[in-house]
Amino acid sequence: MLKIVVLVSGSGTNLQAIIDSIKDGIISDTGIAGVVSSSKNAYALRRASENNIASCCVSPKDWEKREDFNRKLLETVDGFSPDLIVLAGFLVVIPPAMIDKYRNRIINIHPSLIPSFCGKGYYGLKVHKAVLDRGAKITGATVHFVDEGTDTGPILLQKAVETKQGDTPEILQQRVMEEAEWKILPQAIDLIAKGKVTVDDGKALIS
Repeated sequence: MLKIVVLVSGSGTNLQAIIDSIKDGIISDTGIAGVVSSSKNAYALRRASENNIASCCVSPKDWEKREDFNRKLLETVDGFSPDLIVLAGFLVVIPPAMIDKYRNRIINIHPSLIPSFCGKGYYGLKVHKAVLDRGAKITGATVHFVDEGTDTGPILLQKAVETKQGDTPEILQQRVMEEAEWKILPQAIDLIAKGKVTVDDGKALIS
């Protein structure tokens, strides 16, 4: 069984999509070992509790030095002995030591079609506002492996979503979640659980 740890910072809608997909058999042979939040007030922690999933908070605000937080975060994740780390709206930079230790075993969901509207400063509603400000006709979501850059790791899955006249960032965000994020993140985890994903020469390959 694939043991995953889900890292969150907010409401946990992608976490819920993973939980539901495991229950519904969309994700096979996978269990959530734990949920780690960077915020004590994250609703995602309640979702974990309601589904009897072990959870905790490791907040950078609780540590004076970033390296101390980084160490604690890695220790906490290690404690769950995960096969895969899933970033589901985790708004904290992943420590280099974690990236190195879990090379090609950390995936992230980003609310755009990378390489568009990604990188430093592009997160949450800021992504969708930028899409609408640019007048883009197509946006979507991307699941990618995490490396030392920001949204630069190998792309695993992408799904396009059309923008519509009258869209606000909030409306577009909801549609991207419903039509793309909540579909391709569970799909990516299932592919990894089935051993169908390899990373070679900076590219994610699906067999």
